[in-house]
Amino acid sequence: GDAIEEVDAATDATPAYFMINCAHPTHFMPSLDADASWLARVRGVRANASRLSHQELDSADELDRGDAADLAELYRALGATFDLRVVGGCCGTDHEHVAAIAEAVVADIDRTGAGS
Repeated sequence: GDAIEEVDAATDATPAYFMINCAHPTHFMPSLDADASWLARVRGVRANASRLSHQELDSADELDRGDAADLAELYRALGATFDLRVVGGCCGTDHEHVAAIAEAVVADIDRTGAGS
C-alpha cells in the first residue's frame, strides 16, 4: 500500500488504477488490510500460477503450473476485496488458468451483480 500512496501523493492520484502482477495471491493476500484506503485503487490482478516463491521458481528444474482451479478460487476471493476490472495470468499460467479465472470471476459477477 505504501507504493500506491506514494505514487498518488506525487501525482495527485493521476493513475486511473493500479494492478498487482507477478505474484501468487497467497503472497500478497496476508498484507491486505480491509480498512486500507489504497485497496480501492487496485483494479487489476495478473497472478503467477505457482505458490512457490520467486527464488524457488528461479532454482526449479521444472515449471510449477500450480493449480488452475485453486488460483481461480483465489481470484474469486480477491473480488471481495478489489473492484477488479482487469484479470489475467502471469508467470506459469496458460489458457487453462485464464479460462478458470474468467469462469470464476464471471460466475461471481453473475451471482452478486458486481461490476454493473
